[in-house]
Amino acid sequence: MKSSLDKLERRLGYTFKNPDLAVLALTHRSYGGKNNERLEFLGDSIVNFLIAEDLYQRFPEAREGQLSRLRALMVRGRTLAELAREFELGDFLLLGSGELKSGGFRRESILADVVEALLGAIYLDSGMDTCRERVQAWFSSRLATLSVTDQHNKDPKTRLQEFLQSQQQKLPEYELLSIEGKAHAQTFKVSCLIDGQKPTEGEGSSRRIAEQQSARRALVALGVEVEE
Repeated sequence: MKSSLDKLERRLGYTFKNPDLAVLALTHRSYGGKNNERLEFLGDSIVNFLIAEDLYQRFPEAREGQLSRLRALMVRGRTLAELAREFELGDFLLLGSGELKSGGFRRESILADVVEALLGAIYLDSGMDTCRERVQAWFSSRLATLSVTDQHNKDPKTRLQEFLQSQQQKLPEYELLSIEGKAHAQTFKVSCLIDGQKPTEGEGSSRRIAEQQSARRALVALGVEVEE
């Protein structure tokens, strides 16, 4: 375990004073009694705070809703899982036999949780300043590409399309569900369909407005943006 821990610490850029904390952070509930759920709870709050702090300083003119959207993009499960894969954390996980057989070391939710648990462990081991250093280092390339202005000026359909393209997913399809009312006061209802996701609906005085609303709700459902 010592050589394995050394390899993990090199990837994380942090050496644990108390190695037991690192082991606990890597222990999934399927492995046994003591597991990383409490550390994950702690780390979730820490990463949300530190990313919010960075965004607050990085974008001094941004509104609360814009900052919330950017934070959601950074701390959502998919982003944390991507980070875990870059560190190859799946190689270090302690999983029960059932999770091992079902490929738990590749599961997005498990990988995201272990990143949060490791941050919780680092906090207990060395405090918030060290956590801040690690978060800034781990997220630096992603934070550097963020732009409040660009995202704010793009409509929801464009933002959704660009997000799905960045994840190498199929583009959304929009289905007209109904048109109600007289010709001069019609209400259009549209559904936004994305592979693997529950459809989201929007409505408005034109099909375009309804599509934009359904796309906006899809972004919220995906965890990319938050409701204002």
